Amino acid sequence: MFPMLSQILRVGIVSEPAPDADEALRTTSRRLSEVMLRRIGRALVIRHVDAGSCNACEQEIHALCNPYYNLEALGIKFSASPRHADLLLVTGPVAKNMEVALKRAYDATPEPKLVVAVGDCGCTGGIFGESYACCGRVSNVVPVDVSVPGCPPTPLRLMQGILTAIAPEMTEAAETTE
Repeated sequence: MFPMLSQILRVGIVSEPAPDADEALRTTSRRLSEVMLRRIGRALVIRHVDAGSCNACEQEIHALCNPYYNLEALGIKFSASPRHADLLLVTGPVAKNMEVALKRAYDATPEPKLVVAVGDCGCTGGIFGESYACCGRVSNVVPVDVSVPGCPPTPLRLMQGILTAIAPEMTEAAETTE
């Protein structure tokens, strides 16, 4: 124990200094907060609905909450209840067994509500299409505002889709400046 403590005292602090704050991110975060307040009156709350996916999209959605993407720093969080949500994030082709549940979640979400279909299955029905067991794409069951294709879409594409749904004017400006 004493040799380790003496080594710590001898070597000192060896970590790197913290990086400078990103002013562009702070400006974007402030603008997004203003848009969210103007559009829905508060921070954006998302309810994720798995309508029959393979869980690949869910893994990418979980990555949105890690420190790298840090969706909560932008004032966006997830809820367990559609009654508290502003946006439904729907993954997978809608299985017949999930059709009623998805409609109920959509009906329980207060106005103004947004729906984002995630993944190739949610956008087009994917390899499943429409069959006796599957309703196909999400838009066959509830109205969809934004589709995020990919199998699975990356967390960055998911963030772009969510931001497009809540603040289309910000994403259009970002696309024209690139």
